[in-house]
Amino acid sequence: MSRRAATAADVHDLAEAMPHVSVIYGPKGNPVYQVGGKSFVFFRTPRPDAADPDTGERYDDVIMIWVGSEADKLALVDDQDSPFFSTPHFDGHPSVLIRAGRLGELSYAELAEVVQDALARAGVRPAWPTVAGQPRVSVSPQPPPAGGRSA
Repeated sequence: MSRRAATAADVHDLAEAMPHVSVIYGPKGNPVYQVGGKSFVFFRTPRPDAADPDTGERYDDVIMIWVGSEADKLALVDDQDSPFFSTPHFDGHPSVLIRAGRLGELSYAELAEVVQDALARAGVRPAWPTVAGQPRVSVSPQPPPAGGRSA
């Protein structure tokens, strides 16, 4: 699988490709990917809990993604090299945050794994392909070219 950098368009494409997924739009037009009424990937609107520590300006590109457990969350947010973070607003909630501007620190394959795990956390556990070296999700074996849709 390609090691190309992940993009915000990939988040959309991966979430939409998951089984039983629907997309709704928040009051400001932000996409919310759901399965069974549970939001597993959510493009947030700017909020005071996610802001630049120096300027106080609210981040306008935060994506919330469910994770499997508190341990999974801590593994992602406690890693100093990880682009994932959390805020006190999400204490006790099995989710992580990532800025769209930092998605490029992940490969397409890494992002695909995080999104499919989010769907599993929401309660859908389809039989994904398990061929060695292939993604577990039903997405094309090669990622789409960089570019495409934006957040």
